[in-house]
Amino acid sequence: MTAYLAWTSDPPHDLEGPWTEARTIAPGLLALDSTESLSAVYHALKWSLPHDAALIVAPLDQMPKSRGMAPGTTTWFRDRIT
Repeated sequence: MTAYLAWTSDPPHDLEGPWTEARTIAPGLLALDSTESLSAVYHALKWSLPHDAALIVAPLDQMPKSRGMAPGTTTWFRDRIT
């Protein structure tokens, strides 16, 4: 399973896609876990957004440094990134 970090200028209300879990961890910032490829995760998010919404998606292979995220974010990443 891969942990992904995604940001969009217009986050979808319905986060259904090829991931096990999707969490909003800050405004427009999403944490997702999936067995699917970066391309599959990116396109599922892209197709759920308005045409002009900005989007970036990146897989994480190590724990990110962060502050001010939603409660439980560090634990969520720690449980998925070795």
